[in-house]
Amino acid sequence: MSYSPIAIKRSHVLGDLYNHCDGIENIPVYMNDKSGELIGFVDESLGHYADAYLFHLPEDICKKLSTGHFNYVFDYSYTGSTTNNKIRIVLNYIVLTGKTASA
Repeated sequence: MSYSPIAIKRSHVLGDLYNHCDGIENIPVYMNDKSGELIGFVDESLGHYADAYLFHLPEDICKKLSTGHFNYVFDYSYTGSTTNNKIRIVLNYIVLTGKTASA
């Protein structure tokens, strides 16, 4: 299976958590839930100033991710520190879940 990295802005991935989230080195990405399939990992290898996550996933998943077929679900821990009175968190893993069709 070939892997194709895809870069996505941190603010797009994290939404409301953006201003609270510390940087990551390498965290796992699962499909559907934590007990689901481990499909790859995400890192910030583009550098801190790029402000993007680089998803290392199978090519078919990257294509769907780039076209908005998934929601992001996060597991995170509180770091115990604050910045500008905002509680800081660190991501443990990301789960991709399929979007449901709206009527």
